[in-house]
Amino acid sequence: MADVVFDRVNKVYDNGFHAVRDLSLDIADGEFLVLVGPSGCGKSTALRMVAGLEDVSSGEMRIGGRVVNTVPSKDRDIAMVFQSYALYPHLTVAENIGYGLRIRKTPKDEMDRLVREAAAKLDLTEYLERRPKQLSGGQRQRVAMGRAIVRRPQVFLMDEPLSNLDAKLRGQMRTEIAQIQRDLGTTTIYVTHDQVEAMTMGDRIALMKRGVLQQVAEPQHMYENPDNIFVAGFIGSPPMNMATARLDRDGDRYSVKLGQQTLQLAPEALAAHARLADYVGRDIVIGIRSEDMEDSRVKGGEGLRATANLVEALGSELMVYFTLDARPAETEDTKLLQSEHGDTAARSLVTDGVRWVASFAPRAHTRPGEQIQVTVDTSRMHFFDPETSQAIRS
Repeated sequence: MADVVFDRVNKVYDNGFHAVRDLSLDIADGEFLVLVGPSGCGKSTALRMVAGLEDVSSGEMRIGGRVVNTVPSKDRDIAMVFQSYALYPHLTVAENIGYGLRIRKTPKDEMDRLVREAAAKLDLTEYLERRPKQLSGGQRQRVAMGRAIVRRPQVFLMDEPLSNLDAKLRGQMRTEIAQIQRDLGTTTIYVTHDQVEAMTMGDRIALMKRGVLQQVAEPQHMYENPDNIFVAGFIGSPPMNMATARLDRDGDRYSVKLGQQTLQLAPEALAAHARLADYVGRDIVIGIRSEDMEDSRVKGGEGLRATANLVEALGSELMVYFTLDARPAETEDTKLLQSEHGDTAARSLVTDGVRWVASFAPRAHTRPGEQIQVTVDTSRMHFFDPETSQAIRS
């Protein structure tokens, strides 16, 4: 096992496209790090530079303390799992798993033992004599995992390995891969565009946008403390609700004005965001998670007046989509989020106000078309600078 270090790494292609910009990132020995971001953000390019499949234009790439910028891929002691499985159709499962060992001229007895051990970990023992065409998609992906595991490399690299599977199987395989990684303790870099995979699998998440690293943190910390609007809008399902509001102050009390409505800010919000004082009388972008809102008939207190457009009854909660007479948050980040995910992920970008979603308790019995009062836990609210997109904190 080994740590992996990106030290101001850049990748610039011959046509001038700058795919990765000054990437500095330390991945600890035994860590499971997920590189996540929209298509074209540079995450797969970064992974391929670790693998030696892409040259590093500048900066240093280190594996286990050794600079590997010019080290051939075969000499880096890494194993890669691809989206396409990359199995040999004419070989059995056992032969596919042991292929790398055979190339290394591993003694047959040892090779058989290692293949059986890997197959047992992946619940593939009964399929060892089958060929890939006789397996399901999930089983094929397990074989690809087995081929990586059996080599006992310093680093596992996984490039969108679950994207070809259906939703149910993806959920199952997420759990299995995370468990295998914990059991083996091998340093792992996992690339995905799916933020749910990132949140549920990694020890830490590294979120990229247009070749630039945006934030690195443990999943829950990133969810609760996004550094900027892009992180806030990309991480979380449903995404964070956002709108433009004016910050006002009356003595020691702060409030935000959303269209014709006003929300008083809780003292806890001010304590956690001391720099808000610099924005009094100015526009800011506010953000609130769906679970931090409730129907006033259940929660009590004054709330925002809105119209319920759509209600999804999920048993344990009601997902209530409503329109608010407020100004949308229109920044470069929100435009990028809209182009990446569409209206369902960037609900603040509508022409007749903003469309938010709240998670109500089932006993709210909210119905589409109703006029509702939405109580907002302003102590959990997020605040962003509309010019820089950066979070406003202490």
